[in-house]
Amino acid sequence: MTAPSTSTARYVSRKASQFTESVIREMTREALKHGAVNLSQGFPDFAAPAEIKRAAMEAIDADVNQYAITWGARDFRLGVAEKTRWYLGLEIDPETEITVTCGSTEGMIAAMMATVDPGEEVVIFEPFYENYAPDAILSDARPRYVPLRAPDWSFDEAELRAAFNERTKAIILCNPNNPTGKVFTRAEMEYIAALCQEFDALCFTDEIYEHILYPRAGAEIAHISMAQLAGMRERTVVVNSMSKTYSVTGWRVGYCIAPPAITNAIRKVHDFLTVGAAAPLQAAGAMALRLPREYYDQLQADYTHRRDLLVPELERAGFKVFRPDGAYYVMTDISAFGFADDIAFTRHLIQQIGVACVPGSSFYSDPKLGAQQVRFCFCKKDETLMRAAERLHKLRA
Repeated sequence: MTAPSTSTARYVSRKASQFTESVIREMTREALKHGAVNLSQGFPDFAAPAEIKRAAMEAIDADVNQYAITWGARDFRLGVAEKTRWYLGLEIDPETEITVTCGSTEGMIAAMMATVDPGEEVVIFEPFYENYAPDAILSDARPRYVPLRAPDWSFDEAELRAAFNERTKAIILCNPNNPTGKVFTRAEMEYIAALCQEFDALCFTDEIYEHILYPRAGAEIAHISMAQLAGMRERTVVVNSMSKTYSVTGWRVGYCIAPPAITNAIRKVHDFLTVGAAAPLQAAGAMALRLPREYYDQLQADYTHRRDLLVPELERAGFKVFRPDGAYYVMTDISAFGFADDIAFTRHLIQQIGVACVPGSSFYSDPKLGAQQVRFCFCKKDETLMRAAERLHKLRA
């Protein structure tokens, strides 16, 4: 009998061969291996609000432990609709315009697979959250990249217009932006909206950091949803999640808001991807979505404090910092340290300094574009941030 071949590479799909595993999640594993302070992956190391945890435990104790409706428990969908009404001023039908997903990650890929046909193009701003490019590949779409340029991460209108054509199906917008911390202005949003309408394109808008904003004098720092703009409600898919706003990244409860026809398509894809999100955690989420508005004010104040704690420490350590206006990340320039690239620097930082960050190249289609950048997250306790700061001072020495 002939021995079976030891090579199994021929069984790997063309799609899976076009991207790597998550660099962000890999950095968490490296941090654990080397005992480094983890400022790479964006999950809080502090407790979720007690009332939300209590609601989850009560739901489990009450035997809310079986399948919810595939596209989401009704009370959770009602909560999303109520919150969307007061925060964005939009009336959303919880029966026909909301799909509850396993986190915003599934929400984005389900939305793309439900709407994008093979060969159509999806416009992506870069640097981009690392999931977006694989999402395009898995959807058989062709990504078209448009640069956001430091220090304010602005885009060139002519470059963006040139990326749109008759094959453009959608643009992905992350606002507030991961990894840059950019908050798009109303003028920028209106320009993007006009292109979507001119070229009959959709907008997938990732709004998971909608409540984490840092207002400052002389700048327009406010959350604007693409769905709020004239002519965009019928061509926008809002992707969101409980993860960041309620500090429960491990719960994996997200949602998509879209017009009924698109929602129907998303629900079909979602059903066969994951069936549904965890029922007791949706019950707790329904309570979280109805927290008083003061909760969001405190969230913003707490994250402003954390940002203002870490940013000066990074500057003292020798980083050039691009100060974020939203989300809980800070992009930095590492050229002053003299490393060949971001990979070599990140390896040194983890293994020799004891702090983990994310290499900037993982946020670009061409790794060379991010070769002198790294991203830190600051969704951590004060003591965690200060422990990282103490270690980073060794870079200056």
